[in-house]
Amino acid sequence: MCGVTRPEDAALAAALGAAAIGLVFWPRSPRAVTTAQARRVLEAVPPFTTTVGVFVDQPVEEVVWMAVSLGLGAVQLHGDEAVDDVHAFPCRVIKALTVSDYATSEWASRPAERVTILLDAIDAVQRGGTGQTVDWSAAAAIARRRPVILSGGLRPENVAEAIRTVQPYAVDVASGVEREPGVKDHDRMRAFMDAVWSVNPGVAKG
Repeated sequence: MCGVTRPEDAALAAALGAAAIGLVFWPRSPRAVTTAQARRVLEAVPPFTTTVGVFVDQPVEEVVWMAVSLGLGAVQLHGDEAVDDVHAFPCRVIKALTVSDYATSEWASRPAERVTILLDAIDAVQRGGTGQTVDWSAAAAIARRRPVILSGGLRPENVAEAIRTVQPYAVDVASGVEREPGVKDHDRMRAFMDAVWSVNPGVAKG
C-alpha cells in the first residue's frame, strides 16, 4: 500500500495483511513525506512488513542515505534512473515502468532476484499515483515472463479482475483507497484487501 503519510494508515494496512508499506520521498508528489514524518509512520509498521521508499530522479547518494537511515527494505524508482546504479543501493530495487517501456528498458533485462518490475501508468507530471489503469493484457504477457507488481488505477472494485487477468506477483494501490492524496480511507482499504484475498489468498498486497 503506497503513498502512506499517517501512522494510523500504516498500522491498519499492516493489520489487514499488506506485505509492504510505501512512503513517497519525491517532493513534488501530493503524497510526499518529510524524513520526520516518515519516521513517525515507520514506527507504526510491525516487523516483517517491508517498508518501501519511492523516489524520482533523486541523487543516488540521497536515496542510499534515506534507505540506510530509515532502514528501508526497498527503494522504488519512478524516474529515468540509470540501470547501472542498481549496485549502489543497499536494499531491493523496484523499478516502475509502463508496459510500453518494458520492451526497450534496460531495467527489464536485470534479473528478478535483484530488480522487481512494477508496471504502472506513469505520466511526466505525477510519475505514478494517477489513478489510471495499465493495459492488463500487455501486463499479463510480461507477467508470464517474470514476476511483476501490478499498479495503476487499482481499487476495490477492479482489483480482483486485475489479478485474474494479469496474474501478478503482487498488487500495489495508492489513490484507489484514498479520501484525498495521502489520506487513506479505512473502509476502502478493508474492501481492497478483502477483494484481493477473495481471488487469490496467496497474492502479496502492498
